[in-house]
Amino acid sequence: MGVRLRLRYRLVFFDVDSTLAALEGIDFLADGNPEVIRLTEAAMNGDIPLDEVYGRRLEIIRPGIADVERLAAEYKRRIVPGASEVIEKLLDEGAVVHLVTAGIEQAILPLAEHLGIRRSAVHAVRLDFDTSSAYAGYDRSSFLTRSGGKAIVIRDVRARSHGRAVLIGDGITDAEAAGAVDMFIGFGGVTMRERVRDVAGSWIAEPSLAGLLPMLLEGTS
Repeated sequence: MGVRLRLRYRLVFFDVDSTLAALEGIDFLADGNPEVIRLTEAAMNGDIPLDEVYGRRLEIIRPGIADVERLAAEYKRRIVPGASEVIEKLLDEGAVVHLVTAGIEQAILPLAEHLGIRRSAVHAVRLDFDTSSAYAGYDRSSFLTRSGGKAIVIRDVRARSHGRAVLIGDGITDAEAAGAVDMFIGFGGVTMRERVRDVAGSWIAEPSLAGLLPMLLEGTS
């Protein structure tokens, strides 16, 4: 009799920046601006609350629609090795895959479509633009723009769903959400953060997500 696979977790939540894609989207938009890069690193390491840097970085960059479209293409170009295959297998086996990120919704949605993830399972921050396609602000009501926001979003999804849940991510905002899931898997294949590794239930150090499958699927005779 052949081996069949069984999901360990029905709900699978992925971070995007430095997890599914090998870049920080806001830093890509900043085009080397040292202040934005400093603020991003401080927030992802937990040295500064996300609330304090989210709007500041966007005001420095003020990305227009064309900038966001470039970022969308870069996300697809820099998908982490193994990510597409892992998500395809999870979806084939019946998992419900969500993206939960403080990244820009308009840049994340094309990546989600490329990976086969439905639009309603994308939780990101929408930017506003004026009639000339210039930056005009962001959704300040989004929980994802503040510390602890990912946990709120995940708990809301779980309240309307059923099954065990796992979160895979690289930053302190992911580690903060560990209590909202049954397992938090830290990913250090793009950027290794010791504070995240220390709280993760499991840790992937390799620059590939292929090693996730044995953690998320189990074979039964």
